[in-house]
Amino acid sequence: MLTTAQVLAENNFGDTRTGGLAGPMGLFLIIALATVTILLIRNMNARLRRLPDRFPPQAGPADHSRTDASVADPTDATSSQESPSDAPNGSQQHRNG
Repeated sequence: MLTTAQVLAENNFGDTRTGGLAGPMGLFLIIALATVTILLIRNMNARLRRLPDRFPPQAGPADHSRTDASVADPTDATSSQESPSDAPNGSQQHRNG
């Protein structure tokens, strides 16, 4: 007849040698995740430092309800030519230039 101590002391977890890699692998994953997190935080801080202190105010949304013909054209009135469709927009010009 088994006593309570013998039941509790019995190893019911199977062979412990096959799971011997779980501890080192877990440690490796924790160290790898910590390293990636530290590098990500450093990269984000460097990007935030490069931002200007203040951004210029942006224009509000255009009011399309007005059908007034006297609205000023934001393009130069002297150049009546259309720009080519493959011309870079403002953000691309800033990035490339």
